[in-house]
This record gives sequence, C-alpha cells and structure tokens, in this order.
Amino acid sequence: MHRTCSVDYNIVLDGSIWLELDDGNETMLNQGDVVIQQATRHAWRNKGDRPATMAFVLVGASESR
Repeated sequence: MHRTCSVDYNIVLDGSIWLELDDGNETMLNQGDVVIQQATRHAWRNKGDRPATMAFVLVGASESR
C-alpha cells in the first residue's frame, strides 16, 4: 500500500488491473476505465497473465485536516 499527497488520475490504456484500497475493497479495472483519487492508501495488483498499461497523472495537493 502507498499514498501520495496528490490528486491522481489513473487511466487503464490496455489490459486489466485490480485496485485495492486499505479497507480491503478491490475493483477490477479494464481498458478505458479511469480512477480519480486523492491521498487514498491503495495498491495496484495485476492478477492476469498479461501486462496492463496505465497512464498516471499526479497533481500536487495538500491535505486538509
């Protein structure tokens, strides 16, 4: 698991990949899917038998507490 102080735009360009959140929820993402998250503890898992290609855009942000 990791997290960044940023707003992240994650785009699946090819293949499929799983997004796992720190509460145990897992979501399978496929080509064309987009995830937007801010400072979320998460992990990426490729459970398939072929590579997944993704594009990531991270925009710096500060956490509000």
